[in-house]
Amino acid sequence: MEFQNLLYRVENNIAFITINRIPALNALNQQTLDELEVVLIAVKENALVKGAIITGAGEKAFIAGADIKEFMALEHADAKDLSERGHYIFTELIQNSKKTIIAAINGFALGGGLELAMACHMRFASENAKLGLPEVSLGLLPGYGGTQRLTQLVGRGRALQMILTADMITAEEGFSNRIDQ
Repeated sequence: MEFQNLLYRVENNIAFITINRIPALNALNQQTLDELEVVLIAVKENALVKGAIITGAGEKAFIAGADIKEFMALEHADAKDLSERGHYIFTELIQNSKKTIIAAINGFALGGGLELAMACHMRFASENAKLGLPEVSLGLLPGYGGTQRLTQLVGRGRALQMILTADMITAEEGFSNRIDQ
């Protein structure tokens, strides 16, 4: 399959997956989720692949959330299907993968981007990384398990602060707020 929004290669038994929508700050749209699902299934089924690294193209963003304009135009049934598919990708193909999946966060990891990173087994963030769930400022809840995963990773207090205020944190702040210290 030829991808429009992803770069994918396997090198030394590691799959490198790059979300490649630089003008949209690598925002997740339906096509990107389709391609991500195909690639993650290929990783799962390829015995030669031992793990994967997911990152974003460019210097500004890992994944700056969902493509809100596209999602807002969906009918209720289509939005429900998309949400269920996203949950499957984030939970079954990433979080529950038997192969290690790492998020290399290089810039903004917002909304669905942060939720994707939290679903990964490990996260490494550059100094310019900004993490947050700004969809709450639009009256939306994090839809791919973000509220549950964030609480597990940084504790209830910091998670509530991020969820209720839509405040972004830096990589350093995220590291200092880990609960596994």
